[in-house]
Amino acid sequence: MNHPAPILSTITTEVDAQTFTLVERLAEKRGINNAEFAAEAIRRVAESDADFEAFIQVGIDAADRGDVVPHEQVMAKLDGMIAEHRARCSK
Repeated sequence: MNHPAPILSTITTEVDAQTFTLVERLAEKRGINNAEFAAEAIRRVAESDADFEAFIQVGIDAADRGDVVPHEQVMAKLDGMIAEHRARCSK
């Protein structure tokens, strides 16, 4: 089955000489051109940011539902963990 070619868009930006040299070196090492390297880098960062945004939204949705742990309870748990750690370290 033939898949249609993806619709591509162009992004143009400026980078400093050090970044450009790094991109050239890494792209050459991977056997791709600078534009392919840049496109992959942008895709990776965009996907990572989207994943992080979704992760944060899970927390926001939980808070909106009231599905949260009170601050005092969290701090009591942390204080207990710290005390256990200190006790182990002082032996």
